[in-house]
Amino acid sequence: MTRSPVERREDLKACFEEAKGCTRCPQLASTRTQVVFGAGNANADLMFVGEAPGAKEDEQGVPFVGAAGKLLSQLLEEVGLSRDDVFIANTLKCRPPQNRDPAPVELENCQEYLWRQIELIEPKVICTLGNFATKLLRGDPTGISRIHGQPEIRVLGRRAVRLFPIYHPAAALYTRSMLATLQEDFARLPALLELPPPDQPQAPEPVVHPEAVPEELTPNAVAEPELAIPAAEREPEPELTPEAPPPSDEQLGLF
Repeated sequence: MTRSPVERREDLKACFEEAKGCTRCPQLASTRTQVVFGAGNANADLMFVGEAPGAKEDEQGVPFVGAAGKLLSQLLEEVGLSRDDVFIANTLKCRPPQNRDPAPVELENCQEYLWRQIELIEPKVICTLGNFATKLLRGDPTGISRIHGQPEIRVLGRRAVRLFPIYHPAAALYTRSMLATLQEDFARLPALLELPPPDQPQAPEPVVHPEAVPEELTPNAVAEPELAIPAAEREPEPELTPEAPPPSDEQLGLF
């Protein structure tokens, strides 16, 4: 069912309200500052999916607010886009303590929110940022270095999209030579967005559940040696204004 922009915004707001009170993962619910639902345009054709919120995201309630987020904004601007044009989310909506990897049961508990976001926003293209999100959404252990910049049609939840794996912007913060690779992959986005959306499945397709994902799908089990980033240091954070208010409708892109 295709929703009007108004219906889409209202449904997404309802999903956000539900997520804000989620306690499916007791440890995450007890240690988070707030749920980081996502941010951007509720009617976006392009969606980014990362791993999980970091410390600053947990404080701000908005994904990608640190140094990697600034680079993401720069890369978008270089291809004629902005954060107002896209929607950004994570596989997990709460920050894991000490930025540890998300646990399979946490991903299982949280995946409904991501599938719902995809279903409501109806993006044409979803960029997975880095190894973790790429392996999880593809249901395959192939590392990002082998498949970055290669679009493919995948069914996520109940919606078919063009999945476009790219390196996490943080990779370029640790390995500066990666910036050119990121720029090359981002340069392909305008052409991908011009393509018609994939045909939608007639009936719900089976989804890869995190508990069924082999151990090698965890981001550190099949390491990319040149891009290995310690969990506690994945996203260097600049100084930001403390005590930021919870995200507003505008921050969520519900305009």
